[in-house]
Amino acid sequence: MKRRQFITLLGGAAAWPLAARAQQPVRMRRIGVLMPGDENDPVGKTRLSVFKQALADLGWTDGRNVRIDLRWGRGDANRIRALAQELVGLQPDIILANSTPATVALQRETRTILIVFMTGADPVASGIVARLNRPGGNITGFGALEASLGGKWLELLSEIAPALKRAAMMFNPDTSVASLYVPSLEAAARSLKVEPIVAPVRSDAEIEAAIIDLGREPGGGLVVMPGVFTLGHIISAAARSNVPAVHYLSDFARDGGLLSYGPDRVDISSRAATYVDRILRGAKPGDLPVQFPTKFEMVVNLKTAKALGLAVPPSILLRADEVIE
Repeated sequence: MKRRQFITLLGGAAAWPLAARAQQPVRMRRIGVLMPGDENDPVGKTRLSVFKQALADLGWTDGRNVRIDLRWGRGDANRIRALAQELVGLQPDIILANSTPATVALQRETRTILIVFMTGADPVASGIVARLNRPGGNITGFGALEASLGGKWLELLSEIAPALKRAAMMFNPDTSVASLYVPSLEAAARSLKVEPIVAPVRSDAEIEAAIIDLGREPGGGLVVMPGVFTLGHIISAAARSNVPAVHYLSDFARDGGLLSYGPDRVDISSRAATYVDRILRGAKPGDLPVQFPTKFEMVVNLKTAKALGLAVPPSILLRADEVIE
């Protein structure tokens, strides 16, 4: 065999393993996602869309190199627990838990499958992690809210509705962590001389009844606590009973609620994708610190204020990130 032919043959043989490797299929990673609300909930759909887009920007495309198994809890605690068990049974590489109840339900089912959470509760007080800086175990994520917001919501409600005398703290006891915000809200209530009222609700009928009762006399107001609710029903019930309300999500104000103040949930969803990316590439959840919001937003709806007979003070207009006219 001539020397040139031998070198050509040798080079071709060396290329065979490379060609074989190039033809191997891309490894499909599996991500479980447990959402607490309904599949038609615009808030949940937006957060999911942002998360998936952020993942794609990081190189993970659903259907190409990742498979996303999505489940919706529909605000039902029993359903959320059953879906947590179902997702764990699929043995995904990682699960994204979008709420405290979803996170707690998943923790009951597994201590080995990796979990990234987006929760409104204090993750240490809720028993989700041992420490914020080094969570340990199989879980880390993003706390969406902090305890002081309870007082902030009541202060804003009193500012936009100065005749406020009574404020109902509305929450879904199956999906909410209202106790986190009660101390700061009660402290603000004492300072503002407003009577705080506890209003647990589990259905549209209970929402309607609580708001009608609140609106029977002048001076009633509503603080909508984080949790799973029928967004549109709260807004329409408050409008019918002429009750001013402050909400924790900007979507409420954009859809007709009076006022909202809270973390930028879109930003949190995007940041959660960075943790999923790092974990899929080998990072350990227990070594990634729990993070908290860096962006907050206030939205005020002037149309709703006018319908309620309220004049929005300049102090709120100047601080608002968005004013709906």
